[in-house]
Amino acid sequence: MCLAIPGKILNIEGDDPILRTGKVSFGGIARTVNLAYTPEAKVGDFVIVHVGFALSIVDKDEAERVFEYLREMDELDELEGEQVPP
Repeated sequence: MCLAIPGKILNIEGDDPILRTGKVSFGGIARTVNLAYTPEAKVGDFVIVHVGFALSIVDKDEAERVFEYLREMDELDELEGEQVPP
């Protein structure tokens, strides 16, 4: 099953709206994400990410609620990647 996961934008690179990417933290695991679908997103925003693309901005409380559910189900392991401080 495919799942969209919330993450917090740590930094943004690129000026071209189509090629714009950001380092996004998923509960301490960082990945590079394409931000083409969320041109209004900025550093510190939480975005919903599916297959490497940020699809929409979500509020912090909702993002944290989803992370708590994923931790309870031990599903964060699939994100294996660079660890970053919270």
